[in-house]
Amino acid sequence: MTAPREGQSASQLARRWIITLATILIVAPFAAFAWKTHRDAEVSRAGLDPRLALMVRIPAGEFSMGTDKADEKHAEEAPGHSVHLKGFWMDVTEVTNAQFAAFTDATGFVTDAEKDLSARDFPNAPPEYLKGGSLLFKKVAGVNPFQCGVGNLPWWKFTAGASWRHPEGLGSDIKERMNHPVICLTYKDAQAFAKWAGKRLPTEAEWEYAARGGLKNKAYVWGDEERPGGKVMCNHWQGKFPERDTAEDGFAGIAPVKSFPANGYGLYDMAGNVWEMCEDWYQPTYYRVSPKDAPSGPAIGHDPEGTGYGQHVIRGGSWLCDEGYCLRYRATARQGLDTLTSTNHAGFRCVRDEATPANK
Repeated sequence: MTAPREGQSASQLARRWIITLATILIVAPFAAFAWKTHRDAEVSRAGLDPRLALMVRIPAGEFSMGTDKADEKHAEEAPGHSVHLKGFWMDVTEVTNAQFAAFTDATGFVTDAEKDLSARDFPNAPPEYLKGGSLLFKKVAGVNPFQCGVGNLPWWKFTAGASWRHPEGLGSDIKERMNHPVICLTYKDAQAFAKWAGKRLPTEAEWEYAARGGLKNKAYVWGDEERPGGKVMCNHWQGKFPERDTAEDGFAGIAPVKSFPANGYGLYDMAGNVWEMCEDWYQPTYYRVSPKDAPSGPAIGHDPEGTGYGQHVIRGGSWLCDEGYCLRYRATARQGLDTLTSTNHAGFRCVRDEATPANK
């Protein structure tokens, strides 16, 4: 408190301070409300839905997608090719459990992992695989992951009862994980949420362009150095995969959204944490024929296990990507996920087309 002015007693000054403080406490909430109302009004005047307040605008532009430096293990990332995209809006974070809960509360939607399968539709499936559930990662000792082929990955276990509500199976819940990315969903589940939200899933090209955050031809979404200054920049596996995760990054599993720095566009977790589903079908050789303007993927998905359903693209890597076997938290990394498969390492975020003059 400052010294009293001439002709003003200490008690009078104290009274004025109390009145001033009370005024601030009363006015501040109204000021915050007024600011939010102004922000929403600005969004509305631009012809945009107020829900875009949770998104950032990605400007139109051209970039080099993929790479010409892919090794044999990551051949699907080649060749590098020029792509041009219109501007769009993208979710700042991966869709969270809280956001997905709002969707299911509003619609009564039931995810694929929460439903049993029909023996008539899947006559060759073992009875235990017809139960509602999801693939969950389980640590395994004494395994050389480089010797495990497609369809023979012993760290994946189908777990009946596992779903977005019970991400480790029956007995687990999300009460303390509402700000974690939602997982154990299929491509159809993600599409249903996006439609309800008035959005859509990103194309693979949109995803990589946004992930780069304005950087050009960098290995990671933050630059060329994996650990600048020795700092782990995203949630991924440290240690011996699939046996031991040392959690050097602070998380032995999925992290809350925004646990690591945002990229140049203000997007969080564009590397690591959970893989993110894209709209495109996945083909490992698609880059050889991909068009320059707004590519939207091949006409049919790769089906290495002969399921008859095909794979959609997932991007960004996850908490299970280590520095040797996987290393797919790089900007160009890509792979496929079966349309009917849900796992505890894949989620999604949404995009929305930029408003056109006719909408303004």
